[in-house]
Amino acid sequence: MCGICGFVAGGQLVSADLERMCRALAHRGPDDEGIFFDGQVGLANRRLSVIDTVAGHQPIGNEDGSVQLVFNGEIYNYRDLRAELQAAGHRFSTQSDTEVLVHLYEERGRECIEKLRGMFAFALWDRRRSELFLARDRLGQKPLFYVELDRGLAFASEIKALLELDQIMAEMDPVALQHYLSLRFVPPPHTMFKGIRKLPPGHAMTYREGRCEVFRYWQLDFREKIQADEQEALATLDAEMRDAVESHLVSDVPVGAFLSGGMDSSAIVAMMSQMNVPSLQTFAIGVEEQSFNELPYARTVAEYCGTSHREARVE
Repeated sequence: MCGICGFVAGGQLVSADLERMCRALAHRGPDDEGIFFDGQVGLANRRLSVIDTVAGHQPIGNEDGSVQLVFNGEIYNYRDLRAELQAAGHRFSTQSDTEVLVHLYEERGRECIEKLRGMFAFALWDRRRSELFLARDRLGQKPLFYVELDRGLAFASEIKALLELDQIMAEMDPVALQHYLSLRFVPPPHTMFKGIRKLPPGHAMTYREGRCEVFRYWQLDFREKIQADEQEALATLDAEMRDAVESHLVSDVPVGAFLSGGMDSSAIVAMMSQMNVPSLQTFAIGVEEQSFNELPYARTVAEYCGTSHREARVE
């Protein structure tokens, strides 16, 4: 988990505003902090280091500094993308997946997001085009909020960072409240705060010359059907799950898993244990009410898979 924030504000916001926004996200990234400020544009990052913990400082730019990027998440196919970009002549200064995004944007522009496999929210400033480019992963695992100002736009991983700006009032949105009371959640782009929007999953947006454009780049498609018997379908599911789990294990720090004892997390932990993950750690949360408590099931799976298991209870 990392935190990103920033703005394009036409001179009405200053570096002190960006520093306050960044401090509000400190809990999302205890390992590193980085700020890019250039007149009307500010980008900031609070980093939890996972890949290239030494050199992967953000914001990160291209060779001439005309592109600057802050990123929250992980790109699982970054090694393949890096090899393609190097073959095309791009030069890398780090081993991070973040830098892959910078050069992929140079190569493909906005269409770079179509090549990404991962969970992400990022903001990229293109100085040559004077354009801010924001994007969120297909299923919305990583959050990204934004607000249009009188002469600009501000964004952040959490709303509390946006509320650090004097121009933004913490005022409830009655439409969002109606959604919450009828649906039990607030659908994007609404949030509980008037004027603050959430970028929907599978969407990206650009901000240029005072204009904000939000567009969908991905949508789940059910038209293609698989023709297979039960055994073939099971084999395909097993292969797809193993590929997904293995891709999530790419890390320069120890990897663990939440474990409830249910079918989903148990299958994932079982596959991780078969992939020889060193010192595999699992974590489970239980409750006092035994009819709802899942700790015994998680403990059984942890013992079977031989994990280093930790439990906690909430009241």
